[in-house]
Formats: sequence, structure tokens, C-alpha cells
Amino acid sequence: MTECGTGTSEKNAIYVFAVCRAEEAPDVQGLTGVTRAEPVRSLRIGSLTAIVQTVRGADFTDEVWQKRLTDEAELERYARAHHEVVSAVAARFPTVPLPLATLYNGDERAARALASESTRFRTALTRIAHHAEWGIKVYAPVSRSAGDDTPEEQPAAAADRARPAPGAGRAYLERKRNLQSQREERQAASLRVADVVDADVSRIATESRRLRPHGNGAVGDGRVQVLNATYLVAGQRAAELDLLVAGLRERTGAHIEVSGPWVPYSFVGEV
Repeated sequence: MTECGTGTSEKNAIYVFAVCRAEEAPDVQGLTGVTRAEPVRSLRIGSLTAIVQTVRGADFTDEVWQKRLTDEAELERYARAHHEVVSAVAARFPTVPLPLATLYNGDERAARALASESTRFRTALTRIAHHAEWGIKVYAPVSRSAGDDTPEEQPAAAADRARPAPGAGRAYLERKRNLQSQREERQAASLRVADVVDADVSRIATESRRLRPHGNGAVGDGRVQVLNATYLVAGQRAAELDLLVAGLRERTGAHIEVSGPWVPYSFVGEV
């Protein structure tokens, strides 16, 4: 949802942070936005309000933005500035955040384009009103069988043995099969825990989304992530979520991480 491109380099553009449903003009004083040259302000769109800022078009050409995407520090600065405005408004009003660098060629063009999406905005605002997004990550307990630490038999050591004990090869293979079976059982148990956590949290959530778990070693301590999910939870149920997670930790023994409350980016649909 953006129309600003290389053709606007000599003109100002309108950067849109979010669309909210507010009875009165949101107080955005003190918010810096993505530039200090112009204030963050509101732009009325029928019964909705967009939070916008005038920016130099030259700072947001396709070429400049593509270059910015390769500069991690610069990109983070813009992302933080964008999120700061979205979070401030969302703390007071139901708010649909727009993607980073959503730009239009002037207030009138922005108002017309956003108004054409008003039905979708209203649907999303109704869905997320008085809700917040919470992230839940579950990690399988670090549990190793005694045999996991048994070193592999070294060829040199084997060569030193003039004659292996009868049945030694069969015992070795049996031990390896047992270890593999134990690993598979642990993995299956961890996935069952993930399903239990997801099912229980989903019961108090309005909506939920399961994401792809991060790969092994993502947390740097050998834990395996078995659930990476996000939930849309009504504000009055936040304390219930805390109690539920505490009970799940005690019941399952799993390491459960909770993050939030967040602006419900994951539940506003494609805007």
C-alpha cells in the first residue's frame, strides 16, 4: 500500500504509520516519527484517522530505500521510529499498523487510497479492539540419556583389540538403536507438550497463529523450540494468561517463554 517511488524525489510525500478509530484527534505531540523536520499529525479519513508525517520524497525513493534495507543500523532506526508512533497511538485507540515506509503523494492521495480500504480497516479494528498480541515459545527440556555421552568407539582403540568380545558388535548396534528410540520419544513428547500449550492458550485467546519454530541452536544453549505461536488476547484476560502459563510450566516441565503485550501486528490482515 504505497505509491511513492522514484518519481517523487523532488516532492514531499506523506508517510502513514497507522490507521486508528478515535473519537477525537489522537494526541501525537512529542512523537518524533521518522524525521525531525515535520511533526507527526493526524489525517481524518471519514470515521477513521490516519497517523501521518510529511517527509522528503528524496529520502524514500526506491533506490534510497533499497540501499537502506542493506544498512542494518539505519533500518532498525526507521523500524523503531515507526513502532514508537504505532505503539503510542495503539495504547489509546484500536489501531491498525501499516507496513514500514507506506507513502503517498500528498494528503489528498493518501486519504483517497486509505478510504478505499476503509471496510478492511474497520473489520481489523473491530477484531483487535481491546486486545493485545502475546507471543508464546515452548522449548523442549534438555534431557539426555546416559548413553548420549558415551563416546563413539575410536578406530585406533578398536584396532588395539586383538579379538572383540563375542556379541560386541550386536550390543553396540542395539545401544545405538535404543538411543535413537529415546531421542524420538523425547521429540514426540515435546511435540505433545507444544500441542497442549497451544490448545490451552487458544481457549482463552480470540485468535491464534502458529509460526514456524526456530531451528535447533537458535537460542544458543542447545534447547529445541517446539512451539512458536502468537495469540490475540482480550485485555481483561491478560492476568488469566499469566496464571495459565504458570500452571502449564508446572504441569509439563517445559520451558515456556511469554512476550507481550504487543500491538497486534499479526492479526490485522494484509494492509
